[in-house]
Amino acid sequence: MPGTSPGAAPGTQQQGDGPTSLRAVLFGRGYLVLLVVSALVGIPVSLAAFGFVSLEHELQNWIWESLPDAVGLDRAPWWWPLPVLLVAGLLLAPVVIRMPGHGGHIPVDGLGGPPTPPRAVPGVVLAALFCLPLGAVLGPEAPLMAMGGGLALLAVRSAKRTEHPQLVAVLGAAGAAAAISTIFGSPLVAGVMMIEAAGLGGPQLTALILPCLLASGVGALVFTGFGHWTGLSIGALSLPQVPPSSVPDPGDFLWGIPLAVAVTVILLAGKALGRRVKTFVALGSRPGRTAVRTVVCALAVGGCLTAYALLTGRTPVEAALSGQATLGTLAADPAAWPVDVLLALVLCKGVAWGIALGSLRGGPIFPALLLGAALGIACAALPGFGSAAALAAGLAASAAAVTRLPLTSMVLATALLGGDAGDETPLLIVTGVTAFIAGELIRGRLGRTPAPAPADPGRAPTG
Repeated sequence: MPGTSPGAAPGTQQQGDGPTSLRAVLFGRGYLVLLVVSALVGIPVSLAAFGFVSLEHELQNWIWESLPDAVGLDRAPWWWPLPVLLVAGLLLAPVVIRMPGHGGHIPVDGLGGPPTPPRAVPGVVLAALFCLPLGAVLGPEAPLMAMGGGLALLAVRSAKRTEHPQLVAVLGAAGAAAAISTIFGSPLVAGVMMIEAAGLGGPQLTALILPCLLASGVGALVFTGFGHWTGLSIGALSLPQVPPSSVPDPGDFLWGIPLAVAVTVILLAGKALGRRVKTFVALGSRPGRTAVRTVVCALAVGGCLTAYALLTGRTPVEAALSGQATLGTLAADPAAWPVDVLLALVLCKGVAWGIALGSLRGGPIFPALLLGAALGIACAALPGFGSAAALAAGLAASAAAVTRLPLTSMVLATALLGGDAGDETPLLIVTGVTAFIAGELIRGRLGRTPAPAPADPGRAPTG
């Protein structure tokens, strides 16, 4: 790395060389142009992301609320997920086998990989719109990142993309950051995520993060302003109301640490199921067979949601979709959720999430947060525990376990809890770190890579 002498310790820089190297990067003509392009890219990317999320949200409301009402039903009945997910599988299958990019990456592989080529963006958008509003137990974060990265690369001619792969990586990361700048409730989450995902340091890290922060800040401004102007809902991940917090006591840590381990085990089990489903869908590599098995998996997800409704007598909507709405309802009134209902939610939605990870299209994070929060609230009645501490521990543990990005997880959990996060910060950190370490130990025992390798600057977290 520039600025590091042969005799210096790894990761350190000479006193005079580091700042000079950073100045050379920041004030080079090419980098200043890149910053301007990143800021400008944030505007169209955020508008496209706004349109996508608003459309997805409207379709979701129509399918799960307006349509049942239109056919004379008070709410979506227990059997509703079966035909809806069957339609999702039938619509997704042609995209997977025929369109460029195959509808985007498979969610069990993480949030993505190298920046999405522009020609693959239509398939990503269609696949997400065919899955997410129709009840796939996945979130919008991965499609948004792929769409943002692909659209950002349209600003660079194909010949220049071939000539300057580093430019492709940085612009792709900036576009992804702009697209998800508000879906996690704060543009800072996108910036921190890119820091950890890049695995860089020194001037390289600064050179990457500035375009990402600039693009995400502009994106958040456009996203929020456009939302107020149009009155459309974007369904960003947020908790409007949470249990009142207090300073954690020994009981919170006594239960919070094993809770973090339990959340990690459940989420890794879901991902293990997703890997098996991925192998099942791709087995034989024949397009027709892949299409049929994609439909079968979508129907299996619908079966899990139906099972939840039959077991609990509640609406299947609580277990369907990304979990944003259910998470908000759970946090606002934890007492309204009996323990048996919460455990049924973890079981049925967890299995549905695992199947969807290996077969459908979307992101892995949002449903995982609901699973962690639900298991946490189920444990809230334990002696010395409480709803606020249980919710905080469940959120931090699930975020760390599913992303494998501990700092991003802390920022995300803090953003979700809002003003009530301050008192819970020590518990957030301890449970998040516990979940991260437990996850790496379990992966190591299973013979998997214990930690994600440093990625290219534009590469998304691999989870």
